[in-house]
Amino acid sequence: MTRADLVGQLLAFIARLITGAQGHWKGCPPQALQRIYFANHQSHLDWVLIWASLPGELRAQTRPIAAKDYWTASPFKHWLTREVFNAVYVSRTRAKEGPDAQDPLEPLVQALQGGDSLVIFPEGTRSNKGEPQSFKSGLYHLAAQFPNVQLIPAWIANVQRVMPKGEVVPVPILCTVTFGAPMALNPGEDKRAFLDRARAAVVALRPAGG
Repeated sequence: MTRADLVGQLLAFIARLITGAQGHWKGCPPQALQRIYFANHQSHLDWVLIWASLPGELRAQTRPIAAKDYWTASPFKHWLTREVFNAVYVSRTRAKEGPDAQDPLEPLVQALQGGDSLVIFPEGTRSNKGEPQSFKSGLYHLAAQFPNVQLIPAWIANVQRVMPKGEVVPVPILCTVTFGAPMALNPGEDKRAFLDRARAAVVALRPAGG
């Protein structure tokens, strides 16, 4: 077992100890199918919570999306996201022109072409208001390009209370991840209509009173 494997097991244990990391599979079973999990985004712990909620056999094939500028800013963060989580790095800014210009979705496309599953947060940035922001277009383009990959909505509950935006010390609180039914892009469906429908599928998984 490598050092990265040991760190991964330790992080999963800590996540469960602090949050409970309960996964509720209401709309689909936890199967080893290629999927794009998309969820609300409120904390840096979001990916860790989803990862800890997945059965062990799904973790190896499920990769988070990580902002390259932030998660490679220090050797430790770079090692953690590269070796432990096998993250897909994306740039938050795009060169307007020139030979080095790259589509921000290209790393995600390559990961999906390689058979990996992904976890993405279509809001793009974290929200501390409880309600998800409008979804950006990346999910739509991936759904159009990979119609055979299941799109699984998920709602992460209470994680913003464990580590609110701007805080660095986690507070032990029970958290859950609720996974919904697969959805797909309908033939001829408008981009905005699809993204609004995807956002509604995530919000519909919010626990009563949450």
